Amino acid sequence: MDGFINILKPPGMTSSDAVLAVRRLLPRKTAVGHGGTLDPDAAGVLPVCVGKATRLFDYIIDKKKVYVGELFLGASTDTCDASGKVIESSDKIPTAEDVKSALPFFIGDIMQTPPVYSALKKGGKKLYELAREGEEVEIEPRKVTVHNLTYIAETAPDRHLIRIECGKGVYIRSLMRDIGARLCCPSHMSFLLREAAGAFTTENGFSIEEIKRPGAIEKALQPMDSLLSAYPRIDVKPEYRKRIACGNPVMANWLKKPSDEDAAVVRVYVEDEFCGMAERREGNVFAFRAMLLNL
Repeated sequence: MDGFINILKPPGMTSSDAVLAVRRLLPRKTAVGHGGTLDPDAAGVLPVCVGKATRLFDYIIDKKKVYVGELFLGASTDTCDASGKVIESSDKIPTAEDVKSALPFFIGDIMQTPPVYSALKKGGKKLYELAREGEEVEIEPRKVTVHNLTYIAETAPDRHLIRIECGKGVYIRSLMRDIGARLCCPSHMSFLLREAAGAFTTENGFSIEEIKRPGAIEKALQPMDSLLSAYPRIDVKPEYRKRIACGNPVMANWLKKPSDEDAAVVRVYVEDEFCGMAERREGNVFAFRAMLLNL
């Protein structure tokens, strides 16, 4: 079995636990992994790669993500979310109009410092492991991209729902922390739902309970190339199948028709069979970066 499954992870479950639940439903030794970790308290879309699709992680995790997060004003926590210990509080709560006015400052390319309690590594250890050991770690800010922020609603005088459209590597917990800092008010993320990760959305996802039903996991499994349509396609002549299966670069004269695309990365097919992803080199030679074809 090879392909992608769009899992709707519930709050209270780690991404690794969700992958384990899927693995238990598949034949033994089937490779399974997820593309893009969701915090345990967060819910929503978790792309799961099965079999050979695990080689395609890099082509699905860089896509735009959409979240709905709840900003809690008046208290900050050590984890930047509701599961952490309160480290600062205030009775001076900004208004909904204040929140709306702060959002434009966080749209575009911004510098963001990841939370101390995160899975990023420093010196070979995860930051949350160092934090739990009491070590103070200096974390360098990094550039991330926020495409858009939309104010949705005030759910309480100190709570506000915001829709976030962003690129890879954005920590919503850090964003909620920083919005509060902009408003001179301690804050944290009190709720998070990932609505979309590339082509994966809440509308086409499956809960763990749903895929446990007889025959459901086969129906949930999407073909490996179903989420890669943004990449141009090239078709190799059948007589060169064995050559590319051995890892040889695809030469321009092996193609059924010349590639008129300038894209750096393409999908490769032989007789309509998806063979993997290749990178354009000088002279219109395509070197494989993710080979899926077997002899």
